[in-house]
Amino acid sequence: MERKKASDFPPEVMELFDGFVHGRITRRDFLDGAAGYAVGGFTAAAMLEALTPNFAWAQQVAKDDARIKSGYVEFDSPQGSGKMRGYLARPAKEGKAPGVVVIHENRGLNPYIEDVARRLATEGFVALAPDALSPSGGYPGDEDKGREAFSKLDPKKTFEDMSAAVPHLQHRTECNGKVGVIGFCWGGGMVNQLAVRFADLRAGVPFYGPTPSPDAAAKVKAAMQLHYAEKDDYVNKGRDPWVGALKKAGVKVEEYVYPGTQHGFHNDTTPRYDEKSAKLAWSRALAWFKTNLTT
Repeated sequence: MERKKASDFPPEVMELFDGFVHGRITRRDFLDGAAGYAVGGFTAAAMLEALTPNFAWAQQVAKDDARIKSGYVEFDSPQGSGKMRGYLARPAKEGKAPGVVVIHENRGLNPYIEDVARRLATEGFVALAPDALSPSGGYPGDEDKGREAFSKLDPKKTFEDMSAAVPHLQHRTECNGKVGVIGFCWGGGMVNQLAVRFADLRAGVPFYGPTPSPDAAAKVKAAMQLHYAEKDDYVNKGRDPWVGALKKAGVKVEEYVYPGTQHGFHNDTTPRYDEKSAKLAWSRALAWFKTNLTT
């Protein structure tokens, strides 16, 4: 499939797609709405196919890369679903290293997020990417099915399941106990919530994540680096109150808004990917973790 850019689509179609992937509208709503912007053979159905993730584009670090060791692990979630499954990637070199929990979008643990974990491992971190869909059999290998399964999860149990990943990683023998969290979209929102919950979390890096109530900022002790897309009205409506509350609470904060970008700009499997902004944001995130998890 030809790789398209966000600029190849009318802004209205990108807005419809954002509503579809986040469950605010149905597939039929998207197709009906996008039909009005179809040109020639680029039909509404063709637009949706072009916007659907192609995971072959996302692999930056191979599973058998000699620099790392990776595989699936199970861990306990006593307050949530009981047992959870995740993807663990760590440096091949023996010894203890800082840990980073990697939290996926609202479709489960897909190949893009697994690759993000491997990218972190090549930088010297022990990365654990839990799969919120573990209770329902895990990521199904299909984004639409994953989104559907995700919508049926119990939010309270899911929060406990994601929370359980933090102490599990802290106590793994490969980890030195210093842990941060990074997440994207729904996972970015989870980073904010975990920073509220865990006073011993060292660093949080949410990408375009929904925000908690500003009142919760007083509980945050982690150093927070927040990344936002410029064209992301749904998430950005909570941005300024949350960032302002964090600063008022004395939290160490960096905030970045990337001009011209769409929600999901770091995800290199879709046309919303913005290479320049994604690479800049990633370099900033790595520097943030190295500063706050290695000292």
